Amino acid sequence: MAEVDPYGAVGGWIWSANVQAFLTLVGQYVGYDFDATDWQAVALGLEATDDERSNGWYCYPLAGVSCQVEVYLANATGGSEVSVRVLGASAPELRLQVSTLLDAFACGALRQDAQESRPTAG
Repeated sequence: MAEVDPYGAVGGWIWSANVQAFLTLVGQYVGYDFDATDWQAVALGLEATDDERSNGWYCYPLAGVSCQVEVYLANATGGSEVSVRVLGASAPELRLQVSTLLDAFACGALRQDAQESRPTAG
């Protein structure tokens, strides 16, 4: 489950296949259009991360029209998970939205490989 503190920080983990969708939706919540160029920067920055190192995290700001958040990301050592911490989500509604996204994108059913392995109709 996502962790929320009263200062606007929300943290948890998601499957690596869900990072782009997570950032796109958080961008929409803050009024930022997260596009392919943003994703290229994040994908490159995420490559050398390690959530077990204090300096092993990548930070990407989402400066929207309603507020700005900083999204910290780091690959989990030896896994397909990405640790996430979102700072600046000061509005209770935004904290709830981000927390819900973290919980949803940690579900196995939303992983890309899980979607590809589903049987097709027909």
